[in-house]
Amino acid sequence: MNDAFEKRVRAAAFATWWVVLIAVAFIVVQWIAYLAVIKARPEWVLSMWGPNLDWAFVQTVWFWAVAVLKFIVWLLVLIALWLTLWARQLRKLGGGGHAR
Repeated sequence: MNDAFEKRVRAAAFATWWVVLIAVAFIVVQWIAYLAVIKARPEWVLSMWGPNLDWAFVQTVWFWAVAVLKFIVWLLVLIALWLTLWARQLRKLGGGGHAR
């Protein structure tokens, strides 16, 4: 197999794992923000979302946004895992005994 192609697949896997790490950190930060906002319930949040909205709507929209984000992160995890295993297989097929 082409050694340059194996390096590119490995680099793509590495980059995808970093994206997953950053996305998980973002989910944690927004969860902390959600807990703070829902506990305090400041009026500026409702005014920022628009007129005639209540906290039940904000909680519902926030929940579904986080659910979609978590689904996308799980897809990214599957892609990263696939790329990692593919890079490992390419290394084995290409005479993988060479040192890095």
